Amino acid sequence: MESAMKLTCPAPAKLNLFLHVVGRRPDGYHLLQTLFRFIDLHDTLHFALREDGEVHRTNAVEGVAEEQDLCVRAARLLQAEAGCALGVDITVEKRIPMGGGLGGGSSDAATTLIALNRMWALSLPRARLMQLGLRLGADVPVFVFGENAFAEGVGEELQACPVPEAWYVVLFPPAHVPTARIFAHPELTRDTVSITMRALLSGQNLPLRNDLQSVVCDLYPEVASYMAWLGRYGAAMMTGSGACVFAGFASRSEAETVLRQLPQGMRGVVAQGLARHPLHDWVSD
Repeated sequence: MESAMKLTCPAPAKLNLFLHVVGRRPDGYHLLQTLFRFIDLHDTLHFALREDGEVHRTNAVEGVAEEQDLCVRAARLLQAEAGCALGVDITVEKRIPMGGGLGGGSSDAATTLIALNRMWALSLPRARLMQLGLRLGADVPVFVFGENAFAEGVGEELQACPVPEAWYVVLFPPAHVPTARIFAHPELTRDTVSITMRALLSGQNLPLRNDLQSVVCDLYPEVASYMAWLGRYGAAMMTGSGACVFAGFASRSEAETVLRQLPQGMRGVVAQGLARHPLHDWVSD
């Protein structure tokens, strides 16, 4: 939905279909390889144009102060970099659990960059918006990139990668996993052998996994229990640094059959894999 003065935009979640830690840079950042896959679970962002240059979030988001909100920071960064005199009011409808490894905050930031690039008529190209996104967080660029992607580096070196159609059961363990704690853990695997995208697409039976998963499951028993339950029905894996876990299925009916068996007190959804970000075509390459 859009008009000259208002936009309503989705900010989709992502899954990491695998996540390998293949090394560490001298500055301490970990070198990763992963496959990002967008899903139709999404936050919804509402943007209302302001002509006074002010940027505000209009509603409360639990646990996130306005000044720390990635949407607000993205808007102000774009405004400053483009020398734009316009402002915006942002309303955030959260559906993606926070701290779950689904990329909700990063996706919100990317949708903000894409939407305001359009609303403010800035016409910045995708590569420039991706550069700005990286200043906000390592996962922001892939959402601006807008395609399922094989990622390397700290997650910012992206190649579009086709992913088969799939439906996912995504479960939400009641845990908030601090990413920094997991990456700092002495038991974290940091030397997984690198793979190539060609090998990934060749159909080889590669040993794909999430290298952060074992550490998270040791520290957070609730994540381990959700993993164990979902693993009875499919190849369960944690996404990102957790806590959310998922398994893929060939059809919606298969996924919904599994979700219907979810024990009382456990939370989750069925989500469809997306071929690309719904706002992909709003940005020129």
